[in-house]
Amino acid sequence: MSAESQTGTPAIPADIERQLVAAVQQEKGSRWTRRIGPYTPILLILVWELLSRVGVLDVRFFPAPSSIIETFVKMLLDGVLLEHTAMTLSRILIGFVLGAVPGVLLGVLLGSVRPLRQLLEPIFASLLPIPKVAIFPLLLLIFGLGETSKYVIVAIGVFFYLFFNTMSGVMQTPPLLNDVARANGATRMQRWFTVSFPYALPSIFTGLKLATGGAFVIIAASEFVGSQSGLGYLIWSSWSTFAVSKMYVGIVTISILGYAATSLEGFIERRVVPWVKY
Repeated sequence: MSAESQTGTPAIPADIERQLVAAVQQEKGSRWTRRIGPYTPILLILVWELLSRVGVLDVRFFPAPSSIIETFVKMLLDGVLLEHTAMTLSRILIGFVLGAVPGVLLGVLLGSVRPLRQLLEPIFASLLPIPKVAIFPLLLLIFGLGETSKYVIVAIGVFFYLFFNTMSGVMQTPPLLNDVARANGATRMQRWFTVSFPYALPSIFTGLKLATGGAFVIIAASEFVGSQSGLGYLIWSSWSTFAVSKMYVGIVTISILGYAATSLEGFIERRVVPWVKY
């Protein structure tokens, strides 16, 4: 038989083909883990339910998931949960936009201009370790107990995630790409947004995912003490009245919302930057 196929392309030896198939299967993981993996949270809930039923877990602190679901449905039908959820999401959305836009723009600017980065990066680096919740009392003094203080605290937290991830992504842009763009007559602004920004997109999406998780943490903490609405307020007020099931409803709702938000960002990322390996 000829070493080439009927189409004229060289035939792959059987042993090499087997090695390639084995490498692809190893990369994907076992079929069992791929099938079971998505359902491990359900398995964990079933174990929790069983341990609560048989008395291994103290239901005063770890109520059975079935009772939490019952409370969840009741609060959902009453409209209380939707009201608190809407308030939290609106605060996160507004604060996210206020923090993400300047974070990305400054990240691109400082990542592209070395002298500016040398002057300003130490300032941002010194502010980064400060717990964002620790400055919330100061924001309450400045902006009061209204919505503005909550928007600002979320914006501050989101800003640092996007700023440092964007700047890092821009700094990793190969100089050759900028040289080619410059040789074709691109201005500095055009190079920023047609070369540096696209190259930094994977890092920016990483920052978006981190910022989303951080935003939920920050807003929940701020709603503990500075609000009469929101999921954080729901958790805190339920704790103060020892309504443990309601407290878990607030915690689970935040978890679901955070997971949904990061999943949406991951979906968008796979469409916007398809060249990245997932």
